[in-house]
Amino acid sequence: MSYSKIEQLVIELAEPQALAIGVTIWDVEFVKEGKEQVLRVYIDKEGGASINDCEALSLALSAKLDELDPIASAYSLEVSSAGLDRRLKRESDFLQYIGHLVDVKLYASIDGLKEFTAELCAYAGSCVSLRYEKKLLEIPLEKIASVRLAVVF
Repeated sequence: MSYSKIEQLVIELAEPQALAIGVTIWDVEFVKEGKEQVLRVYIDKEGGASINDCEALSLALSAKLDELDPIASAYSLEVSSAGLDRRLKRESDFLQYIGHLVDVKLYASIDGLKEFTAELCAYAGSCVSLRYEKKLLEIPLEKIASVRLAVVF
């Protein structure tokens, strides 16, 4: 769950811009979708990021990326809210949401589980502790495809 060179560079370029408009960078991903490359920047702020926040960061970051031109290939820039079902990737993400329900996807099943919802109990650098049906599961990060906040209505 680490960032590529391009993603890390975009985080560094976007953080001062985000701070100036009152939002934080939640995540960045540079992915290939079909024939297209997409650079996605997810933002957050207390009370939730608005469409105006997304637009302001998109304009500022787009200008900075055009000026520096650090990405050789053509791509689309998307800026959006981190959303209710935000992905947890960094240590700070996991620590912030201990005690919350999360949706977990594993690369391969463990104890018959590959996708499940559990309570996030702890994060210890290379391992996540989850409570699933009264059992405590200790799962190494390298076995986890994704962890997202569960949306419960």
